[in-house]
Amino acid sequence: MSKSDRKDRGDAYNRALALLVRREHSARELKSKLAQRGLDVDESAAALAKLQSKDFQSDARFGEMLVRTRLEGGYGARWIVAELRTHGIDESRAHALIEEARPDWPDLIRRQLRRRYGTKRSKDFVERNKRAAFLLRRGFDAAAVKLVIDESGMAESVDEVD
Repeated sequence: MSKSDRKDRGDAYNRALALLVRREHSARELKSKLAQRGLDVDESAAALAKLQSKDFQSDARFGEMLVRTRLEGGYGARWIVAELRTHGIDESRAHALIEEARPDWPDLIRRQLRRRYGTKRSKDFVERNKRAAFLLRRGFDAAAVKLVIDESGMAESVDEVD
């Protein structure tokens, strides 16, 4: 057996492991990355099964990590659920992961408003709609956005709402 033959046998496992060392990956993401590198589908599936059996790869752990990072990045539930679905995590599990994180939605929305617009009060209806649209694009729930936008529109500054 040549040196390259020995290298190819464990290539899918080693490449997947190297990807997991850098950060968590979903099973779907790993399969895709291994396929992009031209590795055999069966070998990749076997490597993934071995990594999962050793708990090196876990979709649950990946989901928890992604929820935590997206919440810290100022994204709402709709955005996070959509992203988790692209990684092969079903919608009910995605909602459960978000619920487990226990986010304070109004506080997250206020922080996102401060980050984007500072503490200046919205001047008029157009400005309030612009801010609301920004928050909705980030995946926040319309009812929570309306509540916070209404609060911040009536207060002298966003800081008074806190």
